[in-house]
Order: sequence, then structure tokens, then C-alpha cells
Amino acid sequence: MSTLFNIQLSKEDNLLKRFEEIHDYIYANDGLSPQQTLEEFVKILFIKIVDENENLKQFSITTEEWNGLKSGKNVSSFSERIHTLFDKTKKDFQDIFDTDDRIKLSQVALGFTVNKLQGISLLDSSQDAKGLAFQKFLSHHEKNGRGQFFTPEPVIDFCVDILQPKPNDTILDPACGSGGFLMSALKYLQANYKQLDTAKTISQNIFGFDINRSIARIAKMKLLLESNGKTNIFCTNSLEDLDSLKLSVGNKQGFDLLLTNPPFGAKITNTTTLSKFDLGHKWTNQDGRYFKTKTVYTNQNAEILFIERCLQLLKEGGRMGIVLPNGNFENPSLEYLRFYIKQHAKVSAVINLPQETFIPYGTGVKTSLLFLEKDSKNKEQNYPVFFGRVTKLGYQGNKNGTPIYQKDKYGQILKNKNGQPILDEDFTNITEAYKAFLEGRKAETNNNFSILYNELNGRFDFDFYAPENRKLFTHLPNVESVRLGDICEIVKTKSKKLKDANLTVEYVELSDINTHAYEIINSTTLQVHELPSRASYEIQQGDIITAIAGNSVGTRKHATALVTEDFAGSICTNGFRVLRNFKIDFYYLLYYLKSEMFLKQMFMYRTGAAIPNVSDLDLANIIIHLPNPKLIGDISNKMKKAFELRQASKEEIDSICLKFA
Repeated sequence: MSTLFNIQLSKEDNLLKRFEEIHDYIYANDGLSPQQTLEEFVKILFIKIVDENENLKQFSITTEEWNGLKSGKNVSSFSERIHTLFDKTKKDFQDIFDTDDRIKLSQVALGFTVNKLQGISLLDSSQDAKGLAFQKFLSHHEKNGRGQFFTPEPVIDFCVDILQPKPNDTILDPACGSGGFLMSALKYLQANYKQLDTAKTISQNIFGFDINRSIARIAKMKLLLESNGKTNIFCTNSLEDLDSLKLSVGNKQGFDLLLTNPPFGAKITNTTTLSKFDLGHKWTNQDGRYFKTKTVYTNQNAEILFIERCLQLLKEGGRMGIVLPNGNFENPSLEYLRFYIKQHAKVSAVINLPQETFIPYGTGVKTSLLFLEKDSKNKEQNYPVFFGRVTKLGYQGNKNGTPIYQKDKYGQILKNKNGQPILDEDFTNITEAYKAFLEGRKAETNNNFSILYNELNGRFDFDFYAPENRKLFTHLPNVESVRLGDICEIVKTKSKKLKDANLTVEYVELSDINTHAYEIINSTTLQVHELPSRASYEIQQGDIITAIAGNSVGTRKHATALVTEDFAGSICTNGFRVLRNFKIDFYYLLYYLKSEMFLKQMFMYRTGAAIPNVSDLDLANIIIHLPNPKLIGDISNKMKKAFELRQASKEEIDSICLKFA
């Protein structure tokens, strides 16, 4: 049997070129999707590694066999040899292959692939060559159909830099996907500990779980190409039995370090699974403390269960970094979750990410990073918590994630000492600020600050605790401060008119407000059965309505209006709250509800990524500053005069009677 001479590659470009040629050939000739093509290619790499590991010399194709395939013949000697190798591969890697898995390539595509790879020794090639080639190859192809498994590389590297793994740390990603966090942790260790035994580190200290077999194969292959030895990537459901998980990895004590980006938004509906989690149960609030009830949720977001599972998988004092949707940091309905976290861990840091962070990877969900240290009793309340905000990612928020580079004043791209362009990002600045924070050097900027743990009052989001927002709650000299909920009634009861389906009413939406003039300028005549489901409250003359939902909340376009006689009895959307029965001058309150002080508070209290909104509790807690009575009177008189002039203007225009002959 004549085969090509085994070549030991030293340049990753050579291997990368072969990988690309194989992928392109399969994709062009076999009619597979990009993701299916990638999966088949990874299978072949596993087969080749098994062949090399055991020196079987079966991963080959002769010139005669290849010529036969090219001429359209069925070459059984070749296909039987490779399929026998695949059967052995499935036995050797039972955790990531099913017994009924098969190679889906045509004979000619399989022959082309083997022909391209048979002359290469993956085991003897330099780690840098094959590891880097595979990484580059994946960056070109892996994202096409599996965006949901991806975390942007700058975010991954940032998390690793924050946690600063050490050589003896056991490291786990319980939703490892294709192994991005694990590979970044390994690269960090290799860069910072020159004597690191890479093979030993991979075989003893680096672990990953993923529920998807094809993705777990990719993660395992990445680590195999780094070590040629044992890897600890397991295809398993991280939310299943905890003891079984620990037993499968031989680690009952837990892990030192955990990094993960769990699946967002996926609903877990299995009540047996939910019943095993504290956070799979409903919680009740009693005097500001939350207690687990016996009632199991019918469903729960996967990322919430992952928070609990991650804490369970950490050893005492272990540290973790997790990517989470912002709702987990701010939504009032999830305050029990944050209470649970505070009961089981120290909050080390919260890092806010831009809206566009994950857009190149298939989602526009706004996210933040949460860093915790497991502390089951967590009685210390005096330690500082670091908050950071990333504003520049180093790439555009488009589907391609186009890199953005720093430029000089002439528009020329800046380069580092190695001649490489410098990305325009501030992950580096936040990392440096965090390291200074750990050393006790606290330098507060617009993008980073710290507060004491006991100042966390139920929310974890950056904007809520930002210094410029916290100053709003500082009492101004000679100014009385009151809560909005204490100086008026906030109407939350639906109108009785909505029970009469055939009743004709006027309906007021957010867009019916002249935001500059504090007035309703339009309404729509509808029968009750024609109203949208958000139609809710009946408004009366003298009420004030103010927006609590929508992208304009807390901005200069925030909708607030005084209800005049013309719109009394109308029905308004639940995007407003109706204020009534005032204990202070209502013209002054109307003015205040468009002031910078009010708008900043509303913006700070906003939650929700798709449609921002402010909860009724937070609205009631808005601080109203009351200056001296004379100033309140002056403001009130001017507001009243402005409305009178506007009414007089309308009457003057209405009095015009222009007749044409």
C-alpha cells in the first residue's frame, strides 16, 4: 500500500490551508450545510488521532483507490478501512459519539479528506502549529450555524484576566460549548507560567460539560490538539443530578475556578429537575428577606438554574465568572435571585457590556458579567464590590463583528511594537482598574467605581449604582426630599368602562403627548372591544400622566402631561401611570416630572432590554426635591400661566372665521 510520506508540520499556515481546502471541497460537493460540513470534518480528525495514537496506519488512501474514486467507482477496500477505524473511534470516545453515529460524507469527499490529511502527523506536529490552525479554521466556519454557542473572544479573555487562574487551579465550564473559556484559561496559564506542563494541566485541571455532542467534540478536539493525551470534556446535562456530575469528573470537593456563558432564555420545564433546585421553587418576601416555598415553578430560565449549579460546583472559596442577561441584575421580579446569590457568595465584581456585544453572535440581548466567590455563610458585609462598564468592544455590533482599530488624529490606524493594528477597546482599561482595586488603589472614573457590599440594596446593575446616579439620593442643602408615592396617589386600577365591550371611548397612547408642552394633543375614538390589551386607566381632569414604559423613558422625550377637560374620561395605555390626589402643588410636580433630576432617576430605574420599563415600586420611590415655598410658588405660577396662555392661543385661533365668496 503506497501512501504519502508523513510530514511534521511546523507552520500553522500549511495545516490551516489543508483544513480550509477540505472544508470547501465537502461543502461544495456533498450538499451539506456549513455546520454539517464542520461536524463531518471533526469526525475525520478524531479518526486520524485514534489511528496515530495506536499506530494503526489505517488512515490512508492509495493512489489506485483515489483514482478509482475520482472515476466514480465504488472502492470498498478504502471505505471499509475508514469505517472500521470510525467504529473504534466511537468506542474510544463513547462520551461524545453514539454507537449509531455514521460518516455522512460521500466516498469521494471522504477520499479527498483522507488524501489531504494522511501525509500529516498530528501527534508529532508542533502544538502551536496544529492548535493555532484549528482555532483559525474554527473562527472562519464554526459561527455559521452555531452562534448561540459563542462568546466573543474579547469577553472570554477579559473574564480570564479578571479571575487570573493559577497552575494548580481546577477549572470548569459547565456549558462549555466549543471550549472558548477553557482554551483562554489554558493560554493564560501558558503565557504567565513558562514552566507549565500543558498535557498535565489539560488532563488534571481543565474540565468542560456540554449537552450537545457535536459541540463537545469540537471542545475535546481543541484540547486534544494541545496535549495529545487525556481531556476532560463530557457530553452531559449540567442541570442533572449534582452527585453524578461530581462523580463523573472524580471531583467531589468542587472546583477552584468556574467560567461560563450559560444558554439564555431557554426554559426548563421538567418539574423533577426544577424540584432539585432552590431556584426552581417560588420564593416569598417577608420584611425584605426571601424564603423558599414548597411550590415548584412550572418553568424556569436555564441561566437562573445555572447560577445555583455553578455555586454548587465550586469549592468553598472558589471563584466564578458568568455571563448573564441584564434582567438578572435589575428586574424587580428577580430580587429573590439576587438575595439567593448574596446568601451563598461574595459579589466580587459586576461588569456592564454594551448592547451590541452579542449581535455578531446572533442575539441582541444586553448582558453583564457577574464575578462571585463562594462563601456559603457570607456574613461579612463590609467588603468593597467593583463595578465596571465596557463601552468599546474592539469590534462593530454588526453580523460580521468587524474589528475597530485605534487611529491617530490624522485617521491613520495605530500599530503596536510588532506592527499589529491596535484594537479600539477598553477591556484592558477595566482589567487594569480591577487589579488596582484589588491592591487597594481605588481610582473612580465614569467607567469604574466601587461600593460596599452592604450598599447593595437588591439590584446588581452598573447604572443603578453609578456615582452620578447615587448623588441623586444625597439630600441637597436647604431642600426637603419626599417620595413620589408619599405625595400623590398612583392609580393602578383598571377602568370599569373596559367591561362594556360596545362602549365608545377616547383612547390615549404614549405618542399622543406633546412632550415639550406637557399636554395631550390627540386621542383615538374606539369601542372598548377595539382597544388594544394595554388600554387600562381612566383619566380625570387635573390628573398627571407620566410614562413608565418605552425607549423614551428617562430621556428628553419622556412623556408627561396634565389631563385637561378635553380628555377627561378617556382611557390611557398602561405605558402611563396616573397620578392623582396631590399633597403638593401639582403645577410644581408637573414641572419636576420633566426636570433633569426626575429623568435621571427614571433612567436609572429602567429595566428590560426589549421594552424598558420602570416598576410601580421604583416609581413610588422616585425622590421629589422640594425647595423653599417661594420658589415652588414662582414655578407653579409660571407653569399655570403657560397653560393659560396656551389655552388662550387655542381660543384665539378657534375664533377666526374666514369666509370665501
